[in-house]
Amino acid sequence: MANTLRPEDARRPPAKAFLELAANERRGKLKVFLGMAPGVGKTYAMLSAARALKRERLDVVVGVVETHGRSETAALLDGLDVLPRRTVSYRNRTLMEFDIDAAIARRPALLLVDEFAHTNAPGLVHPKRYQDVEGVLQAGIDVWTTLNIQHLESLTDVVERIAGITVRETIPDKVLERADEIVVVDLPPEDLIQRLKEGKVYLPDNARRAMDQFFQMGNLTALRELALRRTADRVDEQMLSQLRRQGIEGPWPTAERLMVCVGDDELAEPVVRAAARMATALKSDWIAVHVVQSEREQTDRGSVRRMEKAMRLADRLGATTVRLRAKDLTAEVLAYAKRNNITQIIVGRSRPQLLDRWRGKSFSTELVAEAVGPSVTVVAPDAPLAALSSPWHLPDIGELWSGGIAAVVAVAGGVLAGRMLEKITQLPNLSMVFLFAVLVCALRFGTYSAVAAAVLSFLAFNFFFIDPRYTLTIASPYELFGLLIFLVVAAATGGLAGRLREQANATRERAEATQALYEFSGKLSATTEIDDVLWLLAAQSATLVKGKSIILLERANELSIAGGWPPDDTLGTADWAAARWAHRNGEPAGYLTETMPSAAFQFRPLIASAGPVGVLGVVPGDADEALPSATGSALQSFADQAAVAIERTRLFEQAAKAATAAESERLRGVLLSSISHDLRTPLASILGSATSLRQLGDRMRKQDRADLLATIEEEATRLSTFVSNLLDMTKVETGLLDIRRDWVDVADAVRGAAARARKIFPARHIETVIAANLPLIRGDAAMLEQVMFNLIDNAHKYSPPESVTRVSITPATGGGLHVRVTDDGIGIPPEALNKVFDKFYRAHVGDGRAPGTGLGLSICAGIVSAMGGTISAQSPIADGKGTEISILLPAGEESVSTKMAPKDTA
Repeated sequence: MANTLRPEDARRPPAKAFLELAANERRGKLKVFLGMAPGVGKTYAMLSAARALKRERLDVVVGVVETHGRSETAALLDGLDVLPRRTVSYRNRTLMEFDIDAAIARRPALLLVDEFAHTNAPGLVHPKRYQDVEGVLQAGIDVWTTLNIQHLESLTDVVERIAGITVRETIPDKVLERADEIVVVDLPPEDLIQRLKEGKVYLPDNARRAMDQFFQMGNLTALRELALRRTADRVDEQMLSQLRRQGIEGPWPTAERLMVCVGDDELAEPVVRAAARMATALKSDWIAVHVVQSEREQTDRGSVRRMEKAMRLADRLGATTVRLRAKDLTAEVLAYAKRNNITQIIVGRSRPQLLDRWRGKSFSTELVAEAVGPSVTVVAPDAPLAALSSPWHLPDIGELWSGGIAAVVAVAGGVLAGRMLEKITQLPNLSMVFLFAVLVCALRFGTYSAVAAAVLSFLAFNFFFIDPRYTLTIASPYELFGLLIFLVVAAATGGLAGRLREQANATRERAEATQALYEFSGKLSATTEIDDVLWLLAAQSATLVKGKSIILLERANELSIAGGWPPDDTLGTADWAAARWAHRNGEPAGYLTETMPSAAFQFRPLIASAGPVGVLGVVPGDADEALPSATGSALQSFADQAAVAIERTRLFEQAAKAATAAESERLRGVLLSSISHDLRTPLASILGSATSLRQLGDRMRKQDRADLLATIEEEATRLSTFVSNLLDMTKVETGLLDIRRDWVDVADAVRGAAARARKIFPARHIETVIAANLPLIRGDAAMLEQVMFNLIDNAHKYSPPESVTRVSITPATGGGLHVRVTDDGIGIPPEALNKVFDKFYRAHVGDGRAPGTGLGLSICAGIVSAMGGTISAQSPIADGKGTEISILLPAGEESVSTKMAPKDTA
């Protein structure tokens, strides 16, 4: 059935628009005064507008404003509240910086922060002022700021081509895109140059240098166009957002999806910036992809560093970064573009590889030739390709020296070995000795050492072993041909072996990261204690980065050190600030990040399903190098899995506490129920009897008064027993029950309990059967008598009045005594046999239940267990009814037999 769209649905705004609007409502509003260059009046315009709002009684505060000695700008500060600057000592200088903490504590309605792209002094929470502004916005405070167009990250290479200067202070484009309002402060280039000449922008000496370098008519015109174009794009985007929120029909622009191919050469960053500009112009998402060729593993540190820097730049500019591995680069890039519905591919003009140059091919030309569907944009370099770095990346000086020395030593060894072999035998293929030397250098020191060894072997073999010897002259043409073949084979073999070594090293690094992740996952799955999780995370993280690690967990709304490797319980001030920022914002902070990079540790948040639970900090063993992508990915996996494990252990603890609380609540309910039932009945009897005696007194018959007094005595005894049971149960549970270890005659304890029961229950019949020559046991006679009384009392409660309660004592198999208490009562259900010794458990409940608290059998079990015995219940006994409680008591050391005791029947 086809879906029908109602007219009102067609105008309904999409949910995404409402979500964006709701997110913006929770943060402060950002207004940017954008100019093409210094001196156009951005700060002046911002202060003038702020003074107008101040006159309307809006709380306006100046966070930081740079007047640069301009008197007109300074005059606008009169009457405005100005926050004190924060002083920072750096290289024997005192720097004045914006105080974000004071601004958030002051909480004005509007905060003025000049120079949006300013770089903060080292040691502050954020390295950039735009990050301070973001923190203020998150606190719900509106901010006005100023910015020049050349400070946008994606435009730095464009500005460098236009004006010939490199902009050091930049902000990501996405920061400006999140601005709620952009005000262009425009000034014709002629007027700006005139202001410069009049000294209204810089001092005279600085003004002359500026006019000679930056402030030229062509430069200013180009920058003015960039500012106006970027603002126009922003206005168009705001209009589209407003139309979406109002549910107004399109037509909407077709969504574009861009993908940029990131390489490892000097063109990587310019290509990323070009892609960012295109994505901004098209208002589209974009992906930065780096593809590694399977058989050409890149191990050169310079290339890896350039690639990682370009990928971090893409991430900072708002791209989604992806790393792929493939044998055919072109096929994999096109396949990925097809899978992800990419409409445009941006790639830098690449230098052909050595073999491809003969065919005139390169990655960019192949991509253009084979692309079907997405359009391909090739970004040309500013300099000729010949001026860029060669595809043969040179290693550092230390590797060159060690590889060269190894080549010399290996070839010298080959010469000596060849000389010795010549004296022993005549070998037609003596060149194999030198080929072996080339392979040794390749496998141990890499490609460059192998190539050097091949060249030296070529010269040494010619000099020492080809006639005429000890010269570089070759007499026979076939010798020259053979020598050239040897050189080519040696160089190719050495190169292949060296590349194999590099690939093996890279594979080993990835395998180590994968193995570490596998081991960590396996060990983590078996841990149930939070201390084990923390120790495992700290040890594995330190091993992975070949450095040290530290873990901080949130406890009582504050981070505290919970573990580390090697063990450490101290952190510097910068590290604490970075850790708290990472925990609060859920993003990495510290060393080699965009937030507080001066910290020694790099902190990653431990985020579980319920939110952040702490942070993991690491210090790489090689502090000068960024973490490889494989290591960084494994470390992030460590953090994610550990966060889940920490949450799991905490849930276990909470579940155990909840179970304990539930059990306590159940027992409390049972206790209250027992008290309400088993105390109310005797108290009612006592109260009724006492009231009758007080009111009627001598008017009652003597026998009636005696009955009432007997009732009072009986019910008071029951209350006393109830309170005693509660006290005994408390002693059993707390371990305060004092069990004596005297020689005890169990027969005496049984007789005493039976006599006590007969006195309290004179109408009941008790039969005791005691075997002869019973051994004594070690125990407490009083406690044992209490156990027997409780068992007899329990039998009386759940058996008919005319029935007989039997107590027997017999020797147990293997030593000890077997005591049984049997009744002819209603019995115990099979499912309740294992529960009758629990506290407050009553197998038979209801309005007609026997009086009691459900503690008698539980007390018996505690006392018998404390004396080293066991107790159990069996039911039914005969004819589907009856219960037998059995106690097995161990015999004491050096058992002494008692005298023969006759059968006692009552």
